[in-house]
Amino acid sequence: MKKKPCVLLPVGLTAGLAQFPALAREGLIEGASATLQARTYYFSRDYSDIVGAGQQSKAEEWAQGFILNFKSGYTPGPLGFGVDALGLLGIKLDSSPERGNSGLLPVQDDGRAADEYSRLGLTLKARLSKTELRVGELQPNLPVLTFSDIRLLPPSYQGLGITSGEIDGLSLQAGHLTSTSLRNEAGDDRMLAMLGHLPQRQASSDAFNYVGGDYQFNAGRSSLSLWYGQLEDIYAQGFVGLKHSQALGDWLLGANLGYYSAREDGQERLGEIDNRAFFTLLSARRGGHAFHLGYQGIYGDQAFPRVFANITPLGNEVPTFEFASADERSWQVRYDYDFAALGLPGLSSTLRYIRGDNVDTGLGYEGRDRERDLDIAYVVQSGALRGLGIRLRNVAARSNYRSDIDENRLILSYTWSLF
Repeated sequence: MKKKPCVLLPVGLTAGLAQFPALAREGLIEGASATLQARTYYFSRDYSDIVGAGQQSKAEEWAQGFILNFKSGYTPGPLGFGVDALGLLGIKLDSSPERGNSGLLPVQDDGRAADEYSRLGLTLKARLSKTELRVGELQPNLPVLTFSDIRLLPPSYQGLGITSGEIDGLSLQAGHLTSTSLRNEAGDDRMLAMLGHLPQRQASSDAFNYVGGDYQFNAGRSSLSLWYGQLEDIYAQGFVGLKHSQALGDWLLGANLGYYSAREDGQERLGEIDNRAFFTLLSARRGGHAFHLGYQGIYGDQAFPRVFANITPLGNEVPTFEFASADERSWQVRYDYDFAALGLPGLSSTLRYIRGDNVDTGLGYEGRDRERDLDIAYVVQSGALRGLGIRLRNVAARSNYRSDIDENRLILSYTWSLF
């Protein structure tokens, strides 16, 4: 995969989806804001019962990242202009060739991780009423292209996007993306597809197009989503989703349902793609407790397609296993607890178990997998370290058709508000 030239700088720029802030009326400089986040990330993934060509038994790296977010206001007048910026810098703290490629750091031609990497990206923006056009570095967060900030530095895309909120309760978006900067790369790349958990490196595209919207109704307790995404000449995908929340006594009940349908597109660079996916995730909250029950079904001849290397809003997808292989059916049970209910604000935990079966492995037997996740997070509430976030993640994932994984992540993060 050829990379476009990119100037590497210790700081860079980004854009996200606008929320049409009141600061837009305060001027280009007066309405500006900036934050700097420091993120220390330790990642360890042990493989056993290795399946496939790769025989690396462990991925373990430790790195330091910095994320500078700058957002300008808008120039005065009915049509306002501005610029947003995101600076990214990643520094290697510990790595070696035999345990690299964790997704934290770039891998050089000699197999070693780069000592540092950085990126500069700019986004120009124009706003008229409640409609905004953004051109440059984008970080869309859509059902057909989810923002996946799950490693040291966040990924981004290059192109243009438009967001409109002219109608109360209705948010509309459309965009055309031409390249991507992966989570552990500084340059721009053509976009790849993934089918299930496997990157499809034999084909790439320089265009991802999307259009869709979300409509909130029922006093904001319900929302309906309709989206379309196209990785040009590879696949086209539609999505329809429904979310609803309902108070019942001391409980807050919730439901999240979604359906995807995907086919091959244009030149069919990956050949035929036939996939449909349905998920439902039900929740019940009371006090500090939250209970979840989820079901996910993958239908058709191929696994679930998405742009590499993103996760998706599928109900049972998690950052380790996706449970999105061809014909897979999976169930999830999850329990969250917020310790503020016990007088310990800032401390929270998540315990989750997912089990999948009925996988079409193409090897003459049924594929099965399962995963147990434990996440514990704490944000310091007072003192000199107030605002420091600490997150620990422990995973045990097992499968009879892909490599088993034991995983640990430790993430420290702190954000300064510069102005």
